[in-house]
Amino acid sequence: MALFQELDLTTFQGGQITGIEPGSVAAKIGLRAGDELLAVNGQAVQDIIDVQFYAADEALELTVRRNGEILPFTAVRAYRQSLGLEFNHPTFDTDIRRCNNLCEFCFVLQMAPRFRRTLYIKDDDYRYSFLFGHYVTLTNLNEHDWWRIQHMRLSPLYVSVHVTDLEKRRQYLRNNNAPDILAQLRQLAEWGIEVHTQLVITPGVNDGRILTQSIQDLAALYPTVQSISVVPVGLTRQHKYGMRPHTREEAAATLAYVESLQTEYLARFGIRFVYPTDEWYLVTGREVPPLAAYDGYELHENGLGMVRHFLDEWHQVKQEIGNSQLTIDNFQLVTLVTGALFAETLRQTAVPFAQLTGVSVSVLPVVNERLGATITVAGLLMAEDVLNQLEMAGYGDLVVLPRVMFDHPDRISLDDLSPQDAANRLQRPVALADTMGDVWDALIGESAVMYWPV
Repeated sequence: MALFQELDLTTFQGGQITGIEPGSVAAKIGLRAGDELLAVNGQAVQDIIDVQFYAADEALELTVRRNGEILPFTAVRAYRQSLGLEFNHPTFDTDIRRCNNLCEFCFVLQMAPRFRRTLYIKDDDYRYSFLFGHYVTLTNLNEHDWWRIQHMRLSPLYVSVHVTDLEKRRQYLRNNNAPDILAQLRQLAEWGIEVHTQLVITPGVNDGRILTQSIQDLAALYPTVQSISVVPVGLTRQHKYGMRPHTREEAAATLAYVESLQTEYLARFGIRFVYPTDEWYLVTGREVPPLAAYDGYELHENGLGMVRHFLDEWHQVKQEIGNSQLTIDNFQLVTLVTGALFAETLRQTAVPFAQLTGVSVSVLPVVNERLGATITVAGLLMAEDVLNQLEMAGYGDLVVLPRVMFDHPDRISLDDLSPQDAANRLQRPVALADTMGDVWDALIGESAVMYWPV
């Protein structure tokens, strides 16, 4: 990391401050929204990881640019006292690290044409792995990146392994220069960095004996490797490399195999260690395991445990509704929209929900026409598909859409439509929801994500 004194301040891009926490260190020393943070204690800051690391001392010197002028600020703070800065982007150059692999199952390479530009960016940034739990391959790190991981103790990291054998992994990633993942994980072990891993399984490619070997190799690195998420491959209609999704029978066999390993690892490690994601259960019609089966891990980034969270939250909401004295008279028919994969689970909760609330509830599973019917998760639904199929099927006087459809900073769908656009076109109020508690909030007027047609 370059010292502040060595920087060319005319070209260096720091962190744009967008907010100051009231009563924080930053507020007390007079920092403002709009300032640009350049350095902390003489060290240039390239992202919020740098800020957190170099601002860990009690005595602070912050260098900012304000209206073109370079200004120093000094402060003393108590241990663990919040610095109080909010930035417009976690990486100050706003340029996420690009992936150097060409995986045949990569969702970006399977995108339909004519979407917004950012959907075609293949990101593989270790900083986002540490900050937000994004899975990365560790194939594009330079010497300075490894230095930061070691000395800033960026733990845990989330790593897409897929295959542990070097040559087979290079084939799977379509990257002849991909480094040996096992050697990388051993290096992280020496530094005390923990890792959560994932294996995206493609039938006939990295299942069977290859899957067995990969799990065994990763288990040999426990506790550095804290977990393995086993994920089924997802393929859109634009896939052109000859891969295919699992059959129901193949999914059932993979699920049974992984569950059999959990018993072994629970005895060895005290945790199940290898976890099938929710999709295996939904595809095969199996009941998802209880919360305890996830051993306290929060691995929702992979769709692991989300269904159990939904069901457990529903049991709590049932009691709340049962104890409520409220009468719902503003909505008589509610339409719940979801992807095909989750539809049956949602129906099973919609029936008792309707009985408890006195409101008629219908569930509409939407087929993903743009990406293909093999893409069945709600988070990848296109708003245009949703609206077209709602108009064909009919809908109630309240339409509830999956919040995850609009999981973007600007709250827009993959095809750039907003919930307000949906409400305007349907001429119905639209609410966003993750859980049945969110649907209940919409019925009683307490939803913070309700959109009325204009």
